[in-house]
Amino acid sequence: MKKLHVGMRFFFFSFCSLLICGMPLSAQQRTVTVLNEGWRFAKGSFANAAGNDFDDSKWQTVSVPHDWAISGPFDKEIDKQVVAIEQNGEKVATEKTGRTGSLPYIGEGWYRYAFNAPAFEPDKEALLLFEGAMSEPKVFLNGKLVGQWNYGYSYFYIDISKELKPDSQNLLAVQLNNKGESSRWYPGAGLYRNVSLIIKNKESIDMWGTTVTTPFVSEKVAAVKVATKVVAESGSLITDIFDKSGKKVASDTAYQIINHQLEQRLAIAHPKLWSPETPVLYKAVSRLYVNGVLKDQVTQKFGVRSISYTPEKGFQLNGVTRKFKGVCLHHDLGPLGAAVNKAALRRQLEILKDMGCDAIRSAHNMPSFEQLELCDEMGFMFLAESFDEWARPKVKNGYNRFFETDMEKDVVNLVRATRNHPCIVMWSAGNEVPDQRDYVGAKRAKRIQDIFHREDPTRPVTVGMDQVQNAMKYGFGAVLDMPGLNYRLPLYEEAYKTFPQGFLLGSETASTVSSRGIYKFPVVKAAQKQYDDLQCSSYDLEYCSWSNLPDDDFVLQDDKPWVIGEFVWTGFDYLGEPTPYDDRWPSRSSYFGINDLAGLPKDRYYLYRSRWNKKEATLHILPHWNWEGREGETTPVFVYTSYDSAELFVNGKSMGVQKKNNSSPQHRYRLMWMDVKYEPGTIKVVAFDKNGKPAAEKTMHTSGKPFALKLETDRKIIQADGDDISFVTVSVVDKNGNPCPTAAVPLQFSVQGKGKFKAACNGDATSLEPFQLPAMKTFGGKLVVLVQSTKEAGDMKLTITGKGLKKAGLSLRSE
Repeated sequence: MKKLHVGMRFFFFSFCSLLICGMPLSAQQRTVTVLNEGWRFAKGSFANAAGNDFDDSKWQTVSVPHDWAISGPFDKEIDKQVVAIEQNGEKVATEKTGRTGSLPYIGEGWYRYAFNAPAFEPDKEALLLFEGAMSEPKVFLNGKLVGQWNYGYSYFYIDISKELKPDSQNLLAVQLNNKGESSRWYPGAGLYRNVSLIIKNKESIDMWGTTVTTPFVSEKVAAVKVATKVVAESGSLITDIFDKSGKKVASDTAYQIINHQLEQRLAIAHPKLWSPETPVLYKAVSRLYVNGVLKDQVTQKFGVRSISYTPEKGFQLNGVTRKFKGVCLHHDLGPLGAAVNKAALRRQLEILKDMGCDAIRSAHNMPSFEQLELCDEMGFMFLAESFDEWARPKVKNGYNRFFETDMEKDVVNLVRATRNHPCIVMWSAGNEVPDQRDYVGAKRAKRIQDIFHREDPTRPVTVGMDQVQNAMKYGFGAVLDMPGLNYRLPLYEEAYKTFPQGFLLGSETASTVSSRGIYKFPVVKAAQKQYDDLQCSSYDLEYCSWSNLPDDDFVLQDDKPWVIGEFVWTGFDYLGEPTPYDDRWPSRSSYFGINDLAGLPKDRYYLYRSRWNKKEATLHILPHWNWEGREGETTPVFVYTSYDSAELFVNGKSMGVQKKNNSSPQHRYRLMWMDVKYEPGTIKVVAFDKNGKPAAEKTMHTSGKPFALKLETDRKIIQADGDDISFVTVSVVDKNGNPCPTAAVPLQFSVQGKGKFKAACNGDATSLEPFQLPAMKTFGGKLVVLVQSTKEAGDMKLTITGKGLKKAGLSLRSE
């Protein structure tokens, strides 16, 4: 058992005595304690595991957030199913493997945590907040069941005031149960997001009880409405608004509590508006007084921004029409699994920001608090999604089991917990739900949308629709604020004419498949193409039977003003759903990502960057130029660039100038030399500006044998908090420093000093090497090593060795 001060992170909100209306007021305090270190965990079924007398001394000691399944091993038998996947248009059931990542998430697991609560007194209220527990958690305190939930992606809290002991040790126990055939991708397992203990006065601001909106926004002034729900019959509320520098810019006091609610209206002069380009945040600090005594204080960050959706102007942010340049993201973080980590999330968003992405769709689940906080701070609009299923099932043990009993409370918690995030500009009530197929589904859509509207009347609601014909026939799409189409490009025109809203959203687009650094010949467009090595070509011309190429969506985005943007499937590869190889082992993760599972950009990254990043030029060549045995054979060269034309040279000989044109969607957005014959040496591309003058050039060389390792990190200095991570990209190079793009070299890793090896990933969807072992083979000449800080500041060094290669090292530091 761990004592209180081991494994808890404390945040205190305390206030000195002050004077209001001449009355001295005593200080009051709310505490929020993150229960992170010192948990005991075991997978399996244990009688009496909730009780104080149970012996957990042989259980594993873990930190939360925790994903019990990510350490593996990968096993074909874990998620083997004989099924026809309706979303893929399949009619005949076949054996599927890797659908949920082939990781051991199925089964029962237990967590136990011992703690004291010195801040708790009889006149206080104690809440346990769970930000994500996979899945069906049952929560016990001191042997008694105090609450339970069903949906593994939902946030929920439990009032434990009656069971918490203020003067002795308490035992928290959580039972989780993950069923097979409960997901279409890797869901993770365990307490994969934070657990917190909140202690506050009984007379206080309610949990998620503060709502901040900006109903009027202009350059001169912004109206700010603060609605606060309180647990008090009388009292007053003072709200101060501070800008990013800490300067108070507005203040208001409300004295009248009606039905436990107070409303305040404040004005900010010359506000700084929130947008992806200027993600400015303000802070509202609300203090509740009862009988002149300070009872509670809550701080809420928010942004000043306006959103609107109209047939005439499409989507507008702060009065300016724009189209979403978005990607969909599953919740797993590659080698970290489902366990949330802010450093990993920040790295993902930095990569996407450089690509020019400005929007995220949480697919197909409720986002983490950390992801939303980062999107607020870094400037990403957000489409917050709730469910992958309603009443009609996609998988046997999916959310359909809980829809009728749990849907409303899950939606309520999603909205109340996250509605103050300025990044959220739209809600999604579901993804490709089979309920689209009849009038009953349309009624369900309205029912769910009405709940969203009741909880938040400021944002529209969408559903990602794949059964567009049925959605038109039965009125499903007409009910929604926002018709979201998943693929189905040939139906865009008909849907636009049929639906009354006057605009459409590409809620899920492309699903092009590729493997980083893998190229197949001949180079042709192909649907559902399979190869013996279970990889997909990175010429970006392969897709699924139900999807399409990126350029096809680009045409609609550019030519149809009523298409208000897209969310590409997906920004990063994810565990599970290895289409088009879900019927062939050992594929165990997706091929859809613009970036691979390690977070390394594929070629497709530069296709989107050339279109989306308006601040910086893009010039990228593919394929690599190491093709021993293909001498003299046709090896097409593609260039993804923000320039309209370029000239290609092979060993100094011009292959001609290519210009973007409208002869096909691919020619409109790519430069392609289809008849190039491979010869070792150097290829160079020179791009031209609009006046026909050389503006940029890029060179690629045929490399020699692997000789050394090149190490690059996203950050050399990280926080000494035990959670922060430095992501180190490892590249195999020849003696001249040229990348070796086909190298598959086994490497070993070690970390010395004030850090530790956390995981490694090479982005290969067929690799069965465990992420947590300090050894892995490079894929496409690269991999990524994760080095995590400890709670002690200081220097650390990563050392990497490989047979026949010079030993490499990288110095890092935590502060």
